[in-house]
Amino acid sequence: MQGDERGYVKDGRVLAGSEGLALANRRLQLQGEVCLSKVQRQAVREAILKEAIRQGHNVYAISVQATHTHIVLGWTMEAIEKVVAYYKTAGRLALKGMGCTGKVWTRGYDKRFCFDRASLRRRIEYVQSQNPA
Repeated sequence: MQGDERGYVKDGRVLAGSEGLALANRRLQLQGEVCLSKVQRQAVREAILKEAIRQGHNVYAISVQATHTHIVLGWTMEAIEKVVAYYKTAGRLALKGMGCTGKVWTRGYDKRFCFDRASLRRRIEYVQSQNPA
């Protein structure tokens, strides 16, 4: 969430937390924050990986956390908006199959493109380090 005390990403930049901004965003929320259980996180992970195979995408790293997901994908010709929609839909449908209804994902997403092996390696290492125990 924008303003989160741990920092947040906007337009590809990591910004410092802001208590006032976080509070304003919480007031705008239409429903409470979705917190996925370990079983739900695993179901979302499996659904995303299955969708990646279906789409012919190469997943270098994935981390499904209680409140958000990170995915590092190989290059594709498809528009990033379309690719994100595939994975949000796959995760939502997996959760729906478990009886979870309502909105799961927020609008939008953060994207970062890697133009060299070093930046790709850093992204992969970061995402792998985010996997919950």
